[in-house]
Amino acid sequence: MTVSSTNETPTGGETPAREPAFDELIVAAASCGILVFDESGQGVQANEAAAAITGVPIPVLVSQNFRQLKSWGNSGMRRMADHVLATGTATSAEFHHVTTYGRELWLASRFSRFEKNGRPHLLQILTDDTERKSLETQFRVAQRMESVGRLAGGVAHDFNNLLTIISGYSELLLNDAPEGHPMHDFLGEIKKAGERATVLTRQLLAYSRKQILAPEQLNLNILLKDCESMLRRVLGGHVELVLRPGPDLGRVLVDAAQLEQSLLNLAINARDAMPRGGQLTVETANVKFNEANSQAHPEVKPGDYVLLAVTDTGTGMDQATLAQIFEPFFTTKGVGIGTGLGLAMVFGFIKQSGGHLTVNSEPGLGSTFNIYLPRAEVRAAVESGVTGRALPGGGETILLVEDEEDLRKLAEHILTLHRYRVLAAANGREALRLAESHPGPIHLLVSDIIMPVMDGRQLANQMAVLKPGLKVLFMSGYTDDAVMLDGIRSSETAFLQKPFSLEALPQRVRQTLAGH
Repeated sequence: MTVSSTNETPTGGETPAREPAFDELIVAAASCGILVFDESGQGVQANEAAAAITGVPIPVLVSQNFRQLKSWGNSGMRRMADHVLATGTATSAEFHHVTTYGRELWLASRFSRFEKNGRPHLLQILTDDTERKSLETQFRVAQRMESVGRLAGGVAHDFNNLLTIISGYSELLLNDAPEGHPMHDFLGEIKKAGERATVLTRQLLAYSRKQILAPEQLNLNILLKDCESMLRRVLGGHVELVLRPGPDLGRVLVDAAQLEQSLLNLAINARDAMPRGGQLTVETANVKFNEANSQAHPEVKPGDYVLLAVTDTGTGMDQATLAQIFEPFFTTKGVGIGTGLGLAMVFGFIKQSGGHLTVNSEPGLGSTFNIYLPRAEVRAAVESGVTGRALPGGGETILLVEDEEDLRKLAEHILTLHRYRVLAAANGREALRLAESHPGPIHLLVSDIIMPVMDGRQLANQMAVLKPGLKVLFMSGYTDDAVMLDGIRSSETAFLQKPFSLEALPQRVRQTLAGH
């Protein structure tokens, strides 16, 4: 029976089964929960949808006064019902409810009053809004993280310019202050501090998804095998490492160095969550997201993925902690322990790689980080032809474009030391004027990507018309999505990541001029 009512039937012998009234049929067929109470608050009618939503059987719903119903969640709901009965003003509310089976729900409730046989009754319409609330929460978190990511990327971009200047001049001074010089150790400390700061900015860029990646086709089982000794050293003797490589694993297109760093960050966090020892399990598998199982993760496109799962038996995390773990500088560790950027870097890198990251954790039950990376089509590897050795300068003319004045001066000094002729410009318009007035050939354009007035791409396009055959080397501390889509990270485009060392700039210039 889908609808229950407290209406009494005549006594004194059997009566024919009554056909349900039309309104009862409507209530029974409704997908939303429907409850009716009389003016005293006593249950009168309920449908199966109400029982399914609240987890309370129909006989209980219609046998109790709403003031005793646990399914109403809190006293505020009861006060609201009394107010509607007294005034006749319809109202809506949303409340948290835990079913008898322990399931947590968000229920939307609509109250209204109606008259039946001249007496007021209360109508309650219930809908389960749990999924909508969950999606709203995910959307708000995504918006917050996107805003923080934009801020982090902008800060890292400016900071990278400063780091290039600090590290570059400290290296120049170190060349003039060999070991034994009174200033050698001090300059060495400045250089080391710059290197540590560079790591921090790269983590910020990874979080903001604005780092330059060098993706390659990888088999994660091979990567795990290569990382095994490193992971065992990080975990120490009190944590057991278990590797479970999946069979016939598909390949993924991802930056190997960044993925190794992400795995290392997860392992360090797991180790710290198991101070008395435990087990860290890393496993891989082929998985498929279809329309059905993608509903739980609407941001994941259906398709073939490769799973990298990292599970620890540590202390676990509560919901409040889980809501913040990917935010930069958030940490549960003590003051001075870590930067709070490890998981932020993992999150940003996986998202930038087209993947998806989920976390399952409960206090006392450990944590599992599931990384889903899109499965890549197998293709043959291509040799880059780039060598690591520095190549000598050949006296070519270079058009250098950088809007940061101190950085422009440093780069000009470095290139001049390597016997290049340098035409330096602060922006794209100035660079075009220099190129038009320069009587001889210009062999290479070295330009920052993100600049005011005219960005590096636009400048390169105009220079290609002005100086056909001109080679281009882009520089940046980060690049935005539009630039990435235009091929900055492709193997055909020369790129130099900021901050760069004294050797890196002339080496990359020489490689670009040589066609590598």
